[in-house]
Amino acid sequence: MKKYLIAGLLVWLPLAVTIWVLHAALGLLDGLFAFLLSASQTVLPAAWSEHLEALKQIPGLGVLVMLLGLLLTGVFAANIAGQWALRQGSRLLNKIPIVKSIYSSVKQVSDTLFSSSGNAFREAVLVQYPRAGCWTIAFVTGRPGGEAAQHLREDYLSLYVPTTPNPTSGFFLMVPRADVIELAMSVDEALKYIISMGVVAPPAPAVAPLAAPQPARN
Repeated sequence: MKKYLIAGLLVWLPLAVTIWVLHAALGLLDGLFAFLLSASQTVLPAAWSEHLEALKQIPGLGVLVMLLGLLLTGVFAANIAGQWALRQGSRLLNKIPIVKSIYSSVKQVSDTLFSSSGNAFREAVLVQYPRAGCWTIAFVTGRPGGEAAQHLREDYLSLYVPTTPNPTSGFFLMVPRADVIELAMSVDEALKYIISMGVVAPPAPAVAPLAAPQPARN
């Protein structure tokens, strides 16, 4: 009986957690959308209030509006006029004393992580952390730059060591390349390995069979 209960739990638990997370995200977006509609009611004519209240009752509309907004923003940012407008907006934000430090930091990180030409999270490696003899999985984010690179004369790598089971927090390390072991697993497989606390291990890479020795020719 215990065996079957555990087997059933393993089937339903991932599905239940997935549905719970999606439901929470959907509720958050719908709540934000309802707040925007409520704010619009103070500006738009009173005749629009009935239509806005009807929009609040449509489940999932906030997600569709968000996706449509991202799509339109991407189309706008892909043309010359949009890129010029975004540059002007960035210059304006970078002149505001407190806002510029937050905006510039977030923009640099997002450009690095999501740029198709960037090197962030392109490779999973093994590194000894937090002490020699203890190994963990890290992600290569590039190479040290600026003043740090002037003091590190050898070949160093910039690594992000995520925490378990929440990989959104972690540690930034600069480690010699010689102390890092490259892994064949993909970044997605490494993330699953970390989030599952080592339970879901990716398969080992296939080893090519050794070629049979050729007979000596006279």
